[in-house]
Parts: sequence; C-alpha cells; structure tokens
Amino acid sequence: MRIIFAGTPEFASRALESLLQDGHEIALALTQPDRPAGRGMKLIPSPVKQFAEQHQIAVLQPTTLKNPEIQAQLEEIKADVMVVAAYGLMLPQAVLTIPRLGCLNIHASLLPRWRGAAPIQRALLAGDRETGISIMQMDAGLDTGGVLLTASLVIDAEDTAQTLHDKLAALGATLIVEALGKVARGALTAQAQNEAFATYAAKLTKTEARLDWHKSADELARAVRAYNAFPVAQTVVKGETLRIWKAVPEYTGHGQPGEILSADKQGIRVACGKDVLRLQEVQKAGGKRLPAEQFLSGHPLHAGDKCET
Repeated sequence: MRIIFAGTPEFASRALESLLQDGHEIALALTQPDRPAGRGMKLIPSPVKQFAEQHQIAVLQPTTLKNPEIQAQLEEIKADVMVVAAYGLMLPQAVLTIPRLGCLNIHASLLPRWRGAAPIQRALLAGDRETGISIMQMDAGLDTGGVLLTASLVIDAEDTAQTLHDKLAALGATLIVEALGKVARGALTAQAQNEAFATYAAKLTKTEARLDWHKSADELARAVRAYNAFPVAQTVVKGETLRIWKAVPEYTGHGQPGEILSADKQGIRVACGKDVLRLQEVQKAGGKRLPAEQFLSGHPLHAGDKCET
C-alpha cells in the first residue's frame, strides 16, 4: 500500500519500521516539529523523523493539519491509507477523508477503555490486569472511531510504564501490518465502540507525580510504576526532592502517613494511609539513580523522618 505515516515518539517509529519491512511504500512521514531537549536545550528531531531520514522517507512537520495548503500536499500524494500512531495533532475531517481507505490509528489500549493521551500510565494507575492494542478507523472524535482489530496482553506485577510501552510498541507494530493486509482484502469491518465502557486517559502532568502518602501503599506502588520513566514519582524529605524509581507495598507496620519507619539495607519504609511502601531505588535531585542501600550510605535517613505530602 501507499501510506502516509503520522507519528512522533519511539512507539510510532517501531510501527513505521514494521510497515517498511513489510514492503509498504511510505510516501510521507508526518511528525511533530523538533523540540528543545537536554541541558543545552538543543532542537532534537523526533524518533519518527530520525528513522524516516535514515531511510530516505520524505518528512513534513506542520504545527497544524487545518492549513489548506498542507491538506493539498496530502491530497497530491494519492495515498491508500494514513497510519497514525501517537502523532500529537488532531486530524480534521478534511484530512480523515483524503486517503482512499481513510486513516487508521494504533492506540495503546483496548478501546473504549483509556481513550486519550496516556493510556499506558492510566492503566497502571488503575490497577488494570490487562491492556493491549486497538487498530481503529479514525473519525473526528478523540479515539472514538470503530475498532478494526485488537490484541491484548497481561500487565505483569512489575511492569512500569516503560516496560509496558515497549511491549505495546512491539505488539502495535505487528498488529498494524496484520490489519493492513486484512483491510486490503476487505476482510475487516469496523465495530462501533460501546460508549458505556469509555474511560479517558488524561495527559500526565509533573505535579501529579508528587506522592500523596494518605493513599494506600498499593496505590502508591502503582503510581511509582506508572510514572517510570516520566515524570517519575517523587516526594520531599528534609527539604529536598527525592525521586522514586522503584517501590513495593508491604502489609505489616503502620505510622502517620509519610513517616519513615526504617531506613536500612532493606530499603526506606514509609507509612501510608494504609500499609507501608518500601522504597527500593531512589534519586536525589541532580544525582544518580541508586539502590536505597547505596543512597543511604551518602544521605542517611532515620525512623521518624518525614516524607512530605
């Protein structure tokens, strides 16, 4: 098929690579404009742009798809389909109807659960037991189009947003190839989503990563996993920010929410609204990620110290 691909992060570049390997013609890659990043705040191209340029695929980086000139450029390509994966821009109705077979979205949840920007993290925060990939025929709504194909996977007890992202990226890359093959043969029919089961996955914010110690240890352990690798769970101890990369709940011990019950080679045990959270891997602002035991050797904490909410 002749494809316009629209995507930005690593999740999308995995799908782009899969489509190219399957022999599809990628006529154009749409991706977000280069963004400043790192200490020097240099402009960094997206993973999709980097991959496209390495494989001599034309790249377009508009700030909006509402521009008639951009839409005319897309029309000229005469694409069979547009494949969209974590692109970051809404597609207006005028764009949705440009490709012969419309626009297909690779979404990292089992729709209609977790429509929106952060389905992986919201599934972890909610304690979902499974998630998956949905290939959706796009309409003008936010992840509301008919579903063509799905594949599910179990969320492991130790999955973080990063590990789950990697699994879903691989699954999405496989599933979109399967979906396009079936669409080409007319073997797929989009199934309308059941609105009664729809949930919304709001975009992550840095402020929500500050742990509320009045919550249960189970909730906070899920939060640590969900915010790994962004924006990273954190608390404040002795006036300094402490980032928390790994933690597990314990069901013995109690104290005031945020109270450190012990700090030793077993970890930093913090009382929660219910049960205890044992911090296993932490990071001081500007420092390295360290196992709790190594961290404590240079930054001692004691029973009775307080993690602020």
